[in-house]
Amino acid sequence: MLGERIRKLRKQKKMTLEALAGKQLTKGMLSLIENNKANPSMESLVYIAEQLEVEVTDLLEEMNAQELRGILEKVEKIYYTDTDKLKGKYKQLIDIIEPHVEKLSQGYESARLLEIYSYSLYYEKKQHWQVPSNRAAKLYEQMNITANRASIGIFRAVAKFIEHDYSSALEIFLYERSIIESIHAYIDPMTQLNLYYHEAILYFAVGDENSAIRAMERAIIFSNERKIFYRIDDLYRLAAANAMFSNNKEKKEYYLEKLKQYGEFADNSSSIDFCELLNIMKLISDEHNYNKALEEINELLLQRETVGIYESWFNLEKGKALYYLGCYEEALISLDKVVIPNVHHPFDLSLLYVIDTYRALVLHELGNREEALVAAEKAMGNFASLPYTPFRKFSEESFLKIKNGLIGNE
Repeated sequence: MLGERIRKLRKQKKMTLEALAGKQLTKGMLSLIENNKANPSMESLVYIAEQLEVEVTDLLEEMNAQELRGILEKVEKIYYTDTDKLKGKYKQLIDIIEPHVEKLSQGYESARLLEIYSYSLYYEKKQHWQVPSNRAAKLYEQMNITANRASIGIFRAVAKFIEHDYSSALEIFLYERSIIESIHAYIDPMTQLNLYYHEAILYFAVGDENSAIRAMERAIIFSNERKIFYRIDDLYRLAAANAMFSNNKEKKEYYLEKLKQYGEFADNSSSIDFCELLNIMKLISDEHNYNKALEEINELLLQRETVGIYESWFNLEKGKALYYLGCYEEALISLDKVVIPNVHHPFDLSLLYVIDTYRALVLHELGNREEALVAAEKAMGNFASLPYTPFRKFSEESFLKIKNGLIGNE
């Protein structure tokens, strides 16, 4: 309460009642105020704040700004620590923020703490994570802080995206963006670019290619016009992947070249590795140059650190090349090294889910036909919830081939 906050600040500053009362208040009146037995006038409140060298709002708020800033500074440091380096970080964040949640009523610090608290609850699989998220969103709207408000909206959509409920994710995203645009007359360029990017991702995820391409191209043009290259590598990757899925070789080469140029300029190994991956896929799928593909993959896999997140993809391509070269035992060894990473977009999943199809084809060639059919059926099940792609078509055709082989119709 107000009196307790005044007393706490007075003691922190090692002031006596007489010193704080000064010439404008009596010691007795100040004692009544500190014990919440009297309410100061606004004039007296301003005087007390000046004596304590704080803002009036620091006295009126449930928690003063200085205290909140200290908590937020600690929370931000933990929040941005990699989970691999700090186990149980979200539980730790909950434990720090939770005692103060009911007091977080105004200001940026309160909004940000509620935002991080909601994210931490989500990652700890707590069902009520949306309650603090709503409170944070309202505070950001009141303060006209668009970037953070947009981040909350995007997070809500991504929560459904991760469940592979792509339609709901898109619906939530479009609703959230409409709220943001109706409240905030000005949206800063980086936030606008982030919204364009997620719009493109979600439209691709539901198979609405035309809407996705419009959003993606609008984002790329916006990025170039504003000279803001945040997200440009993601956008070029998305554009190149879409061109590959739609078999537009000219556009694929164009965006791969752009991505390569960016990767070399920014020294971004992930962008360069993605270009290498699609070029190897081209060697296998389009040119049928399996030996050349194998040679390039082996060279890349020797440089393990530079391969990074794409190691599983390269092992998958190695398994494909070995399969087409008739090296079935080696192909199976390579395919068994593939670990499906934590990805959720249908583009990424389609590229990876063919592993079970190739495993089925290899097992079929090795005479393990029952195991081959199980693997082929697994691939079909994985593709069932994804939009139609050439990879899904390939898996369906392979399944029929293996099934027919099992009943002796080869």
